[in-house]
Amino acid sequence: MLPRFPAVTRCLSLAALLAAGPAAALEFPLPPPGEDVIGQVQVIKAKYEDTFADIGTANDLGYLEMIAANPGVDPWLPGAGTEIVLPTRFILPPGPREGIVINLAEYRMYYYPKGQNVVHTYPLGIGREGWGSPIANTKVTAKTPNPTWTPPASIRKEHAADGDILPAVVPAGPDNPLGPFKFTLGVPGYLIHGSNKKFGIGMRTSHGCFRMFNNNVLELAKMAPVGVAVRIINEPYKFGLSAGKVYLEAHTPLDDKGDPSVVDKHTAVINALLKREDLANNMRMNWDMVRDVVAAEDGMPVEIAVPTTTAQPMVSSVPFDMQ
Repeated sequence: MLPRFPAVTRCLSLAALLAAGPAAALEFPLPPPGEDVIGQVQVIKAKYEDTFADIGTANDLGYLEMIAANPGVDPWLPGAGTEIVLPTRFILPPGPREGIVINLAEYRMYYYPKGQNVVHTYPLGIGREGWGSPIANTKVTAKTPNPTWTPPASIRKEHAADGDILPAVVPAGPDNPLGPFKFTLGVPGYLIHGSNKKFGIGMRTSHGCFRMFNNNVLELAKMAPVGVAVRIINEPYKFGLSAGKVYLEAHTPLDDKGDPSVVDKHTAVINALLKREDLANNMRMNWDMVRDVVAAEDGMPVEIAVPTTTAQPMVSSVPFDMQ
């Protein structure tokens, strides 16, 4: 029997929902030009000892995206035999498919290796309250294996206030919060790096840097060269086209400081759609489904429009309120 998903996820194909077994590293063939959707949603059965953190680590998924895809399931004790949705289907982020693209609202990175027709995607920890990650166009300026960590004065002061006295320099090793590898970015003070803690990937836990699972950062280190472009965006609503149908993927909006934001969702969704001029004609929008997808914020692509034989603007009228 299929699990009881929210209404917005029931329209996923049976084949997608029944794909079983843990995923390998999340590498996908790039779809052809004009197509935007990669991967398939999977369902596995939890073992007695499983937690969302364990399942996420094994499947390159972050903690919050596991929670969003499995409402009502206890993340610390799902229970043996409980069906767990793995949200391993994605709409590629808007903009050029090149270099590293980080979408803050998604807690996720996409990497497009130059000259290869594939995309790799990884979950990220991003800046917590008061330490927001930046929105920027930058690049990787240095790569450092086994990095030491020199805590900034602000972080040493913060830790000292809690009775934790940090050394001036933390040597490389299992206790180093940068993990086994770091990428230095052109934005001063910000890094992409591993971590000495598995928990926190896919959450707002860092001082603004981008944390990765150690196996992921080591994999990326083998592929991404110094100088590769890094584009950091904040797009909670992604529209995409696949096989002539339009899909919407919704995440909880974050403000410019990286904090959860109470936004005008109606305006935000329409603005995101208007950026996709290629979707604006010959489609019939299911606005009720759009409302359900935005309300669910479960991070999984859902079909929200189909082709029509009569050309009509996609955004001619919006007969509902998403507030």
